[in-house]
Amino acid sequence: MNSLSAVSPIDGRYSKYTAPLQSVCSEAGLIRYRIIIEGEYFIALSNLGLLKVRRFKEDEEKNIRNQYNLSLEDAAIVRKIELEGYKNIKATDHDVKAVEYFLKDKLGNTSLKDSLEWIHFGLTSEDVDNLARGLMMSDALKSVIVPALSKILEKIGKFAQDYRQLPMLARTHGQPASPTTFGKEFMVFYSRLQRQLRQLQQQKILVKLSGSTGNFNAHIAAYPDVDWAGFVKNFVAHLNNFNKANLELNPITTQVEPNDSYAELFDNLRRINTTLISFDQDIWRYISDGWIKQKTVEGEIGSSTMPHKINPWKFENSEGNLGLANALFGFFSTKMPISRLQRDLSGSTVERNFGVALSHSLIGYSYLLIGLEKIEVNEQKIKDDLNSHPEVITEAIQTILRREGMPAPYEQLKNLARGKTLTLEDIHRFIDSLDVSDEIKKELKQFTPQNYTGLAERLADLE
Repeated sequence: MNSLSAVSPIDGRYSKYTAPLQSVCSEAGLIRYRIIIEGEYFIALSNLGLLKVRRFKEDEEKNIRNQYNLSLEDAAIVRKIELEGYKNIKATDHDVKAVEYFLKDKLGNTSLKDSLEWIHFGLTSEDVDNLARGLMMSDALKSVIVPALSKILEKIGKFAQDYRQLPMLARTHGQPASPTTFGKEFMVFYSRLQRQLRQLQQQKILVKLSGSTGNFNAHIAAYPDVDWAGFVKNFVAHLNNFNKANLELNPITTQVEPNDSYAELFDNLRRINTTLISFDQDIWRYISDGWIKQKTVEGEIGSSTMPHKINPWKFENSEGNLGLANALFGFFSTKMPISRLQRDLSGSTVERNFGVALSHSLIGYSYLLIGLEKIEVNEQKIKDDLNSHPEVITEAIQTILRREGMPAPYEQLKNLARGKTLTLEDIHRFIDSLDVSDEIKKELKQFTPQNYTGLAERLADLE
């Protein structure tokens, strides 16, 4: 497909950023994961040794697993089985059944032809689908999303370390406030992102494999003496090992796993994106104030009419895409845990958009990283702006005067500074007028906007 003809910018304008997700979250990707589930289940039944299916030979197991190397041509055949029919197979109008028939067709001329009816034995399509979706999401997080977030975390951490000593004017309610350091403010985002990323890496995806209404009805009907609950537990553990996944069996379900773990996962991703939206907005403000400069690139244009401009559009793009992703994640979290009675199909089409939300997230992460690579800190501007607000040390002065028992020190400093433009000399004259010892006056005069940063430097230290 030509990217210019794509309806969604995910597959069009931004396809170079979302490419790592294409093999994972696409329709072909989902088909591949379904084949993996059907194939591994087929092998597991053979290895159980308690059923009428014979034990497969090593080369037969290898042949089954060779089908996991799904080409686009193979995926097209599965789609054709579903929509049009293929060879002697009539159109199924059922995407999971099409996978079963595809495997039977692929293995029909091999030594496994005598065992093909054990493919999909006792299963409902949701057994295959929820496990396939679990593998898909595990791979997307492990191989794409977490590495991208780790790069952002590393970059923010470097800014926090490099500028942990640089005093900076803080703002509360947008107004000048007690100084901080540039690095410490980056450290706040580093700490928030690190915590959420750790939760993301530990997040389990709950899955089920227990038949049409979650009771192993068909399995028990065929083999009442087999420990199917134990078999399924071992099978999920095998999938985790086989595919380096992070699945956890939920033994109590309807036809569908209730998807509470997906709500937890998407809320986790939404918190991460919300943190990064806040970061994008703060960086935008720092650029606006001149505290951060954007590097020029030959040939780039900031404005179609104002030649001087370097717009912070990378951070704006990141903010927009993360907001789009969060809108979807929020819907997923409230929709997916709801299914009428034992199951309805309204969640199926929603699940197909998990990759859309991940893609908007990935675009946001990509543009944020690009933006961070193109900025540099304007230390002189930060220092100048801080020094132009000496009134920020009045907090220190009134606090020490409280310590010394002076009556109404806050009110005195309020009368001196509130709504006024002061110089450091004005503050020193005020200190000289106080009825305190010369030692206290000396202590008060040692404060400057540059050194009144508390523990900010230490708090910004990653060591």
